[in-house]
Amino acid sequence: MIKYLFWGILSAGLMACSLPTRAPVTPTSWMVMPERTGAPLTARTPFWLKIGTVSVAPPFDGRSLVYRLGDQRYEKDFYNVYSAIPSEMIGNAERQWLNKANIFSAAVGQGNAFFPFYSLQVTVNDFYGDYRVKPEAVVSMEFFLTVEYGGKNNPLIGANSYTKRIALKDNTPAALVLGQQQALAEILKEYETQLYKYAGNLPPPLGQAPAK
Repeated sequence: MIKYLFWGILSAGLMACSLPTRAPVTPTSWMVMPERTGAPLTARTPFWLKIGTVSVAPPFDGRSLVYRLGDQRYEKDFYNVYSAIPSEMIGNAERQWLNKANIFSAAVGQGNAFFPFYSLQVTVNDFYGDYRVKPEAVVSMEFFLTVEYGGKNNPLIGANSYTKRIALKDNTPAALVLGQQQALAEILKEYETQLYKYAGNLPPPLGQAPAK
């Protein structure tokens, strides 16, 4: 009995060694990074603008692409992911876009050593593909422009919300990423126009003369 058990274990081990090994599945990475085209605007203020933290609502805050398949059903695609988490990806796109727009003297990120008197915070409420009826990319964002008042007055200059739904040519991840990029570009373009209006009449920050 022991002899047969020994040969059975040996045979199983040899079969296991002879089985082909499978390479681990590597997710496909995607980047949403719209670029502003066209000539820069005429600068409206000598001040700098700080691009604050971009807050992305769950379940859209992870690297996986998200599909909406029902009114309460969302699914993450672990085989198709963004190259960076959406908050970083969208924040970088926003900063580069506004720098090319040339509304403020400069648009700087969180890690910059300078202290801008005006800040722009963004909340992303929707960032997914909607496949309930027809495939669409959905992007919804809120912008909050504030001035540094030292805590003595209301710092909010303006709050603006935008939602874009872009029809997709098919159900592929590539089509979704292109749709999200188009939606983000349209939102940034619309907010650029609004920000230009704000910058022409900025309230002065604490200890500063009115912006010209």
